[in-house]
Amino acid sequence: MTTKTKPSSSKTLALSGKKKPPLGKRGGFFVPEREILSEIDIRRILNRLAHEVVEKNRGTKDLILVGLRTRGAPLAQRLAQLIESFTHQTVPVGVLDVTLYRDDLDLPGAQRVPRGTQIPVEVTNRVVVLVDDVLFTGRSARAAMDALVDWGRPRKVQLAVLVDRGHREMPIKADYVGKNIPSSNEERVQVRVKEIDGVDEVVLLRRPS
Repeated sequence: MTTKTKPSSSKTLALSGKKKPPLGKRGGFFVPEREILSEIDIRRILNRLAHEVVEKNRGTKDLILVGLRTRGAPLAQRLAQLIESFTHQTVPVGVLDVTLYRDDLDLPGAQRVPRGTQIPVEVTNRVVVLVDDVLFTGRSARAAMDALVDWGRPRKVQLAVLVDRGHREMPIKADYVGKNIPSSNEERVQVRVKEIDGVDEVVLLRRPS
């Protein structure tokens, strides 16, 4: 097994004990927020997605899951654990940082500090399932594919997302969707995971009119 690790100044993904955001105004959006997926919902969705990935690929041969930083990474790890629980096969898991591949680096407020990519095996001739929390415009998914090919030439690339909220600006379609959540541009879909936020939930925030 070959391990490739690009230089990274990142800290570990896991943060414990982080409290939920307080009521009031947060990030230009008003809360209290509306919960649209609970911890139980997320658990059921990930279990279904894990089975769908195995069924579509007829097993786990040459399969690797690659989560997009930040919340796609723990979701990818969970999917791998679920797949192993019913197939008894270990699926490699990687983490992909798309910061330098985004098309909004010149815009104010854009994240410009890369936090590192770690992919534990060669991706050439493998089936790579990119995992992300929310599919929105499709620009992050496009950036992820650009970043991935710098690591090799996969035989196939698939996309799995916990939430698809629509409003695509790129011709991107997920192969595996946990839940379609119709939303407006005045709304924000926020995924929270225990590994980072201390809680598993998906909430809807609305920008004040």
